[in-house]
Amino acid sequence: MKKAMQNMHPVKRLLWVTGLSVIVLALGVVADNWGDLMLPSQAAPAARVMDTKAQLEQGRYLALAGNCMACHTTRGGIPMAGGRRIDTPFGGVYSSNLTPDPDTGLGRWTAQDFWQAMHLGRSRGGRLLTPAFPYNHTSVVTREDSDAVFAWLKTLPPVTNVQAAHTLVWPLGTQPALAVWRSLFFQPSPFETDKAQSAEWNRGAYLVQGLGHCAACHSPRNALGASGAVDDLSGGLIPVLNWYAPDLTRDAESGMASTPLPEIVRLLRTGASMNAQANGPMGEVVQHSLQHLSEADLQAMALYLQSRAQTAPPSQAVDSKPKRITLQVANQGAKVYERQCQQCHGEQGAGVKTTSGEVAYPALAGNRAVLLKDPTNLVQLVLYGGYGPATADHPRPFGMPPFLLELDDRDIAAVLTHLRTQWGNQAGEVTPLQVNRIRAAQGG
Repeated sequence: MKKAMQNMHPVKRLLWVTGLSVIVLALGVVADNWGDLMLPSQAAPAARVMDTKAQLEQGRYLALAGNCMACHTTRGGIPMAGGRRIDTPFGGVYSSNLTPDPDTGLGRWTAQDFWQAMHLGRSRGGRLLTPAFPYNHTSVVTREDSDAVFAWLKTLPPVTNVQAAHTLVWPLGTQPALAVWRSLFFQPSPFETDKAQSAEWNRGAYLVQGLGHCAACHSPRNALGASGAVDDLSGGLIPVLNWYAPDLTRDAESGMASTPLPEIVRLLRTGASMNAQANGPMGEVVQHSLQHLSEADLQAMALYLQSRAQTAPPSQAVDSKPKRITLQVANQGAKVYERQCQQCHGEQGAGVKTTSGEVAYPALAGNRAVLLKDPTNLVQLVLYGGYGPATADHPRPFGMPPFLLELDDRDIAAVLTHLRTQWGNQAGEVTPLQVNRIRAAQGG
């Protein structure tokens, strides 16, 4: 072996030694965490015994708060029967069947098994779950609420639905690899009440950090797919979906600090407020989850989010000194805007409101979404259209048609640059390359 190493090309020898070192390190991490990998259970706190009817209603409500159906239901499929493919940068993961089918669902699970999944990210029997299931956030959930959700799931009609095998790149998804990942990025985070804050603030923190799992989108992810802490709301690009979730602690990005609390509640409940609209992934959250929550819980979430924004240090979210754009780009952008956008958004980008004061077509002048450093969401909206959620209090939202086939990359880049440099707006140029990358990533 020693002689073979000596005769090996220096570069190959370096790569071989480096690879061996990585393997040894990984095995060491697995060895250190072998208990996490092998132990099937952990003692759980006893839950308060609840009236059955009240527990079931609480479980149904909490499942809505967690937006469980979004991942555990295929499009047009039976609710909670699983099988939906969740694409990640590392391959596909298929959601599990949450109906009480004994062979393919939760039929043989106990409340303890379910709490283990929620709190520790373990399936029945101890198998480690992939972090596509946000168990860092569900670990925040109390045992009482976990039991309530499980009790409600057990009342659903059982559906036989065999889960497809994940298509993650090897060795990702294997139990040793998951043990390594967990040792680096996962630690259960049971909710701890902040005694310096009100009960309402703590309720909002519990919902945002736990079942709401807001940081799963509104925090940056590293190269291995790990998001920030459960209370990290500093914004980030959502992998695969390619939407930018704004920093909720920065007023320049989200408006959380300066927007009146009732308007934040209104946005969460309806998807539209006096100055904002929910689109893309956030629109789906409003549609399938937030609109079903109580006014008290929405108020608590808004209070918590606003307090986080008001206490955060100031940060520059827009380009203070954007580069000059060429006359050709300026003229092209103005022509596209006049032809495609002006009728709805106005000659001066002032937008249009309904007679009740709601946003029909948003103003572009001074619009935070227009001024973000990252123009990804603007490109998405122009390519694929912008449609707000249909909610009980806002059943017919205005929408924007897609221009995927009508405008090429240069047209889109030019018109978005026009929006970002007119009517007092001062943000950076959008380039055709940026548009092309997003179009290609979405298969367009």
